[in-house]
Amino acid sequence: MTVYQKINHFFDKLEDKVRGRLSHHPLVYSFIGGVGIVLFWKGVWETAEYYPSLHGVSSLLLGALIMLPTGLFVSFFIGDSIILSGIKHEKKIVEKTEAELRAETVDLKILIARLDSIEKKLDAQIH
Repeated sequence: MTVYQKINHFFDKLEDKVRGRLSHHPLVYSFIGGVGIVLFWKGVWETAEYYPSLHGVSSLLLGALIMLPTGLFVSFFIGDSIILSGIKHEKKIVEKTEAELRAETVDLKILIARLDSIEKKLDAQIH
């Protein structure tokens, strides 16, 4: 196992433990996460200030050149769910009627029941 793999494994396990504990306290989780995000971006901002060429338009262009090929530009600013709902011609939640929302809830419950049934059949075949 390489040093990178060891470090990655350590932080993966640590993340699982911390997320597991914090998920029971959403307000504390939100506060800690918010502080972490702000401090991270503060560090990025202050580091970029050391490079005079990273001001204004050049900073904007470099950021776009990094985010476009990685797929983060559209994903971050628009989000996958908005794109998918547009492709499917779905209404926004605020535009849906109560009846439509209830029908979706029923459909989801049916799907969950089917998945539970499939899971039980698979477990029975394995054991």
